[in-house]
Amino acid sequence: MNKVRWGLLSTANINKMLIPAIRASERGELTAVASRSQESADTYAAEWGIPLTFGSYETMLASESIDAVYISVPNHLHVEWSIRAMELGKHVLCEKPFALNLEEMERAMAVATRTGMVLTEAFMYRHHPQTKIAGEFLRGGRLGDISLVRGVFSFRLEDKTNVRMIPELGGGSVWDIGCYPISIAQYFMGGPPVWVFADQDLGETGAEEIIAGQMHYSRGRIAQFTSSFRSPYYTHVDVLGTKGRLIIDSPFRIDRGHPQLRFYPREGDPVQLQVPEKMLYLGEIEDMHDAILDGAKPYLGLDETRDHIRTILAVIKSAELHQPVRL
Repeated sequence: MNKVRWGLLSTANINKMLIPAIRASERGELTAVASRSQESADTYAAEWGIPLTFGSYETMLASESIDAVYISVPNHLHVEWSIRAMELGKHVLCEKPFALNLEEMERAMAVATRTGMVLTEAFMYRHHPQTKIAGEFLRGGRLGDISLVRGVFSFRLEDKTNVRMIPELGGGSVWDIGCYPISIAQYFMGGPPVWVFADQDLGETGAEEIIAGQMHYSRGRIAQFTSSFRSPYYTHVDVLGTKGRLIIDSPFRIDRGHPQLRFYPREGDPVQLQVPEKMLYLGEIEDMHDAILDGAKPYLGLDETRDHIRTILAVIKSAELHQPVRL
C-alpha cells in the first residue's frame, strides 16, 4: 500500500473541513462515503465528487475498497462505530470527543491493541504548526515557570434541536468547544490536573450552555477555561510565566485567522513568533498516513485522549456537585 483509501462514515457537516485535507495530502485519497440511505450517500457523493457510495455504515466497513475511515457521527456513537470499524480491519480517525466515559474509552483502546488498527482522536489544532511551536517555546523555558493558562471558546448556538443541545447524545458546550481550552491547557502543563472546580448554567434542553472553571496542577499552577453557546464567536489563549506571557489570538480555529503567536517578555518589546501556513486539518491526516503506512506512533496518543476525557468528566461532575473534584 502506498496510499490510504479513505471512507467517510456519515455525511456530517464537519466532513467539508476534512475532504480538502485528504485531497491535499500526498498519500491519501478520498474513495467512499456512507450514509444511512443510498439516496443520501449518492447525493453527497455527487456534490463532493466521491467515487463510491454505500447506503449503510456497515456495508462500507465490510468493503475491501477502503483502508481507513473518518467517523463524524454524533458524540454518543463515536466509540461504537470506531470499534466496529477496527473489528473489520479499518484504521480509524474519530472526531472529538472520542468517548463520553472512561469505560468506552478503555474498551476502544483494548480493541485497537488486539486488532493492530491505528486509532486516534481527530483534534485538528494539536497537529497545526502553531500549536507545536507554542509547545516547543514553553518546553524550551522561554516563558520561565508557567503559573497560569487561560483559554476561552464561544459561539452562539440558538437552534435547540441541534444535536449539540441534547445531553443524552453527548451535547453541551464542554464536549463541543470547552474541550479545546481544556486540551491545550493539558498540553502546555504536561498532563491532567490534580483537581478541578467548575460551574455551569443549563439551557432549556438540559444541556450546559455555559461552563467555566479551574484546573489545579502541582506547584500552584492553574489553568482557567470557559466555553459558551450564548456569546458570539471568540477564541483566545494566553499563558503567563515568570519570564513573560504568550498570547495566541486564534488557538483552535486557525483557519479563521492568520496564525499568530506573540511573546511579551518581562522586559523589552513584544516578539511575534513565525508560524508557517498550513491547512488546519491536513496535519491529522498526514499523521494517520505516517502511522498506517510507516508504522509511526500517532502524535496524539490514546493515553493523552484518555486523560483528556478523564479531566472533562471531572469538570462535569464538579459543575453538577458544586464542589471540587480530584482526578
